[in-house]
Amino acid sequence: MILDAALSAFAERGYHGVSVPEVAAAAKVSTGSVYVYFASKEALVNEVFRDAKRRLKLALLDDLAHPDGYRLDHGQAWFAEVWRRLGAFAQAEPEAFRFLEMQDHAPYLDAESRQLELSVLGPLFLAGKWIHDRAGGPPVDVAIALLWGAFVGVIKASRLGYLVLDERSLAEAGEACWRMIGPARSRAADAHADDHADDHAHDHAHDHAHDTTRGDNREPRSRSTSSRSQTNSKG
Repeated sequence: MILDAALSAFAERGYHGVSVPEVAAAAKVSTGSVYVYFASKEALVNEVFRDAKRRLKLALLDDLAHPDGYRLDHGQAWFAEVWRRLGAFAQAEPEAFRFLEMQDHAPYLDAESRQLELSVLGPLFLAGKWIHDRAGGPPVDVAIALLWGAFVGVIKASRLGYLVLDERSLAEAGEACWRMIGPARSRAADAHADDHADDHAHDHAHDHAHDTTRGDNREPRSRSTSSRSQTNSKG
């Protein structure tokens, strides 16, 4: 109960905008009761951080396949799954995501919280490095920063009502981010596929127009033949 109340307060107003008595009031307990479990506000916020981060870690990394389970040119499949899981967590636990990703935690995180943070980022960094070492693209730390910023921006825009975020729009945002940071070979393959689709559509349209023209040419001959038949009958 105390952790839930603290999470809501910290997510909305940040660490420096919340006092322990305010958390106690929201949790419907006395301020002294909070201090029974947490020696300080810093101890409280670290426990809130770890509780939320563990849930994110489970949602993001549980049974997540390493990218070497995919063909190199299908690295986008791994990225798309990570992006989907992030989106699912942000939508299922909006307060936890808002607290974790929209606040600056660095000044007060203790050693245990920092280690937990690394346990979430570490597997993602190593997977990104695996892809980068084989296919190129921007440095892994740059790519992660770009993607994290883009994802947080999308979620924030949705929260503020600037866009409607559903499964399809979330996936489209992920595809756009992949095109921004994906390995050059993968982007070239996507471009080739788009060109091929455009060529196919163009050929289909050309064939359809040609068939229509042939049909238009046949129709007058059919009417002419019918007219000659009627004339011969009258004769």
